[in-house]
Amino acid sequence: MSLEALFKPFNKNKLQLQNRIVMAPMTRSRSLQHIPNQANSDYYYRRAAGGVGLIITEGTAIDHPASHAYPDVPNIFGEQALAGWHQVIQRVHSTGAKIFPQLWHVGSVRQNHDQQNSGVDNPRHCCHCDENKQVPGYAPSAVAHPYVKNARIPAVLTQKEIDAIIAAYAKAAREAKAIGFDGIELHGAHGYLIDQFFWELTNRRDDHYGGKTLAERTRFAVEVIAAVRQAVGSEYPISLRFSQWKLGAYQHKMAKTPKELEQFLLPLVNAGVDIFHCSTRRFFQPEFSDGNLNLAGWVKKMTGKTTITVGSVGLDNDFTRSFAGEATNLAKENLTILTDKLTAGEFDLVAVGRMLLANPDWPEKLKAKNYDSIKTYSKACLENYY
Repeated sequence: MSLEALFKPFNKNKLQLQNRIVMAPMTRSRSLQHIPNQANSDYYYRRAAGGVGLIITEGTAIDHPASHAYPDVPNIFGEQALAGWHQVIQRVHSTGAKIFPQLWHVGSVRQNHDQQNSGVDNPRHCCHCDENKQVPGYAPSAVAHPYVKNARIPAVLTQKEIDAIIAAYAKAAREAKAIGFDGIELHGAHGYLIDQFFWELTNRRDDHYGGKTLAERTRFAVEVIAAVRQAVGSEYPISLRFSQWKLGAYQHKMAKTPKELEQFLLPLVNAGVDIFHCSTRRFFQPEFSDGNLNLAGWVKKMTGKTTITVGSVGLDNDFTRSFAGEATNLAKENLTILTDKLTAGEFDLVAVGRMLLANPDWPEKLKAKNYDSIKTYSKACLENYY
């Protein structure tokens, strides 16, 4: 098995990396009072020192009262939080790796968080996420999440609130650049705020942020991207993570055909996206029936932009099974498929999640072909923080 393609340097679309391996964003809830601390710095440093080319941080809350839904998620605003991130950045850079923050607003998920987690004994997963407990969850429309049990109806975003949130994204990006991050990623996936505007079930607006087509429903994202681009300048990388699937609807396809996907992508490209982080459960599965390309492959073909693939990379099951308690092991045949696709140019970069939780030095172990030393991923890795 040749893994050479994974370790080739990358230099394209404003991004230079020492290899093709990306640490996927994973919420860990270890930033007490929303401030990155020494434990966070150690955590990211270990993955950078272990051979990752680019780290995309866990979701970081922008400066809006309703951006949070989970405890101890880091902020990307405020003097203390920015100072904490600066320490993380310096340590990551000392290894030669690069780092982006993932900018996050949870939208209506905030409205449902206490019901989803009622009765949980572990205080890490309780609903008391921040000091703004009376602030409701906001969404494009007054629609309860279709696949969350007992979900409540969120508050509808007015134009004034939309403008404030767009400004908060731009502020976060500007401050991220100022403290030394190498680019930023917008979280536009998995049923959070930006994705709620994309999704026909949660966006039923009759103004210019709504629309019958997926392309029409990109308006909010386009305005966020444009504001971020203005804030950071033309040479600073902007990544957008998006997904076809939604929370509780893992088979959902937002764009049902290649044509619909292309119509969705082009306004985002025109607004200023440099990198598309294409979230899937299984990177090796074709996205549409007419061809063998996965989602990242289709996006690269249609836009020419840098694409990141993700989903069960090097593993023998997907995240839904592993989070249900199944052990997850290295699958060499999976890596062969990955490197074949990467070598063929189907996508540019490869994001890894669970294996980097179990093995901070997973890239170095692969490079040295020390396969027997690669540890199994289990749910216990979510509770450990090392």
